[in-house]
Amino acid sequence: MPKLTMTTFLTLDGVMQAPGGPPEDPSFGFTFGGWLVPFADADMGQFMVEVFERADAFLLGRSTYQIFANHWPRITDASNPIATKLNALPKHVASKTLTNVEWNNSSLVGDVVSELASLRERYPGELQVHGSAGLAQTLIEHDLVDEYHLLIFPVVLGAGKRLFGSGAVPAAKKLLQTRTTSTGAIIASYARAGKPTVGSFMLDQ
Repeated sequence: MPKLTMTTFLTLDGVMQAPGGPPEDPSFGFTFGGWLVPFADADMGQFMVEVFERADAFLLGRSTYQIFANHWPRITDASNPIATKLNALPKHVASKTLTNVEWNNSSLVGDVVSELASLRERYPGELQVHGSAGLAQTLIEHDLVDEYHLLIFPVVLGAGKRLFGSGAVPAAKKLLQTRTTSTGAIIASYARAGKPTVGSFMLDQ
């Protein structure tokens, strides 16, 4: 069944900005680029391999695409399961500013909201989003994400771009699986579960 999945690295306070290094995204004066690196371990790597093994195609924001395109084509080891997927599979880039994408099997998506349904139907399995903070906000605001894979690391930054902002659509989630890593990260996967429900612990007046 076609589905859109989002895999994201997060701090405890929900920051997703520039996990891999300072040059990734220093916007708005963000000075903690690379906050994820001290927590990377084999457990995290194994989970990410499992995610990429399920990929049929990728949907990426402009900045993440450019970061990936500068790195992954240089990884030519055929035994690298992440590089082989990223370098070979279709990559759809949500951007209104780019006019050309040169990385193998890449194409531009001008209006991701209106084009996503037909794009998703091209693939029998997962169309995957990785990182892509700006794109993530658009997808969340329109409730277009079928599953989230959240890798939550034991650090609080207090500032930076967050996954769930003020424009998030209220929604309940169903826990699919959890695991922990040797460095204290929690990996949790969630699927859609309808609208939020409420109750009360208040005693009757």
